[in-house]
Amino acid sequence: MGAQKTYSLVLGIVLAIVGIWGFFTTHILGVFGVNAVHSVLHLIAAICGIYAGTKGDGIMYSMAIGWIGIVLGVLGFIPVVKDLLMSLLNVDMGITVLHLVIGIVSLIMYYKSKGSAAPAVATL
Repeated sequence: MGAQKTYSLVLGIVLAIVGIWGFFTTHILGVFGVNAVHSVLHLIAAICGIYAGTKGDGIMYSMAIGWIGIVLGVLGFIPVVKDLLMSLLNVDMGITVLHLVIGIVSLIMYYKSKGSAAPAVATL
C-alpha cells in the first residue's frame, strides 16, 4: 500500500470516528466544535477516504480534501463567513485551524506524489 492510499485510509478512519463522535457532543476533546450536520459531512468525507484508501489510489482524495480544508480554513477567518459557519456547522476557531492543517498536509501529500511520478514517455 502506497503513502497516498495509507494517508487516505487513515484520514478516512479518523473522520469516521470524528463523525460518529460528533453526534454525541458539540465539542470534540473540548476544542473542536461540531454538530449533526457537520458530523454528516465528516462521515461523507470518511466514506470517500476509506474508499480511496482501499479501492483507489488516494491521490485525488488528497487533492480534494486539501483544497476543501484550505478553503474552509480561510473562510473561518473572514468575520461574516465565520459567523455563518458557526451558526450552520458549529465551526469554531479550533476546527478552523484544524481544517487548515489538514488541508496543508493533504496538499503536501498530493503534490509530493505528483512530483515523484515517473514520466510516461521514455527519453532517447
